[in-house]
Amino acid sequence: MSGLLYAVVLAGGSGTRFWPRSRAALPKQFLKIGSERTLIQQTVDRLEGLVPAERILVVTGEKHRRLVEEQLPQVRHVLAEPLPRDTAAAIGWATWTIAKEAGDDAILAVLPSDHAIDPAEKLRLGLARAYERAKLGAIVTFGIPPTSPSTAYGYIRKGAQIAPALHSVEAFEEKPDLARAQAFLAGKKHAWNSGMFVFSAATLKDEMKRSLPKTAAGLDLIVNDPALLPRAWSGLEKISIDYAVLEKAKKIEMLEADFGWSDVGSWNAAAELFKKDEAGNATDKARFVGVDAKRCVIAGDGRLVGIVGLDDVIVIQQGDAVLVCRRDRAEDVKKLVQELERRGLGAET
Repeated sequence: MSGLLYAVVLAGGSGTRFWPRSRAALPKQFLKIGSERTLIQQTVDRLEGLVPAERILVVTGEKHRRLVEEQLPQVRHVLAEPLPRDTAAAIGWATWTIAKEAGDDAILAVLPSDHAIDPAEKLRLGLARAYERAKLGAIVTFGIPPTSPSTAYGYIRKGAQIAPALHSVEAFEEKPDLARAQAFLAGKKHAWNSGMFVFSAATLKDEMKRSLPKTAAGLDLIVNDPALLPRAWSGLEKISIDYAVLEKAKKIEMLEADFGWSDVGSWNAAAELFKKDEAGNATDKARFVGVDAKRCVIAGDGRLVGIVGLDDVIVIQQGDAVLVCRRDRAEDVKKLVQELERRGLGAET
C-alpha cells in the first residue's frame, strides 16, 4: 500500500477546431501552439518535482501511441485505447491499472493534455492540497473562477466552504446559454469545470462499481488478463466521467484554482498564447504584414501572410491548406472539418 501520487494524462480527442494545423493523425495535444513545447509536453513538464516520470500514465488512442512515445520518451506507461469509449472508460482503465501496481490507496491526478496553465508552481501546490483531501476519501475537482460569461464550458456550483478556496459541490451545470452564463458570472457561486480532478483509486473504483457496474466488471477483466482488451473494451459503456461518476459521487469537493488557465479550445482562445503587435494582431509561426488590420489571429508554417482592411479575422496557413474565418466563428471550424469529410476530402487534407 503506497498512498503515492500518480498523474493520469488524457490524450484522446481529434482536435478538429485547430484545422489546418491539426489533422486526424496530429491532434491538438501534439501541436506546438504559442510555445516550442507541445501541449502534452507542457502538461508533463508542469509535474516536475511533484510526480516523477515513472508515476505518470498517458491514456491515448492506439493510432496516437507513437506520438506519445516520441514526444514523451521519459514516460513508460502508455495505455492505448482500441477505440474511443469516452472519459469514464479511459480514467477507469488508468485507475484499475495503477491500483493493481500500487494499491487501492494510490492517489490519482487526472489532467487533460491540451490545456495551458501558468504558473506551474501554483498548479503543483493545488495538486498537493487536493492530494491531502483525496486521502480522506474526497474527489477533488478544480474550478476556474470565471472571467466572462462563457458558453463553451460546463460549470460547477459551489456549496458550503470547507476551507479557504475549498468548497463542497452542489451541482454540475451543463454548458449554459448566454443568459444563464451571465447569471452564473453575476452570482459568483459558479466556477468553470476545468476537467482536472484528484481521487484515490479506492474511491473511484467504488463509485464506478456503483454507477457503472458493467464497465467496472470489464475493467477487472482487462487488468487481470490484458489479452482480453480488444473484446472487453468494446463492451464498456461510452460515457463521460462527469455524467457517469462525478455528478453522482458521495463526496465531491471543488478547489478554486489560483493559476492562469485556458483549455486552448479554438484558434480564438489560442491567440492569448501568441505574440501581439500594437494593433492587437496575434501571430504564431507566421510572418505577417497588416495594413489597417486589427485584432487578427495569424498562424502558419513560416510563409508570409498579408491582411488589408480586415479586423477580427483568423487566417491559418499550413502546407497547402488555408483557413479564413471571423474570430466570433472560431468554434465552428469543426463544422468545416465535417464538411471536408462529407466531400471526401477528410481532415487529413
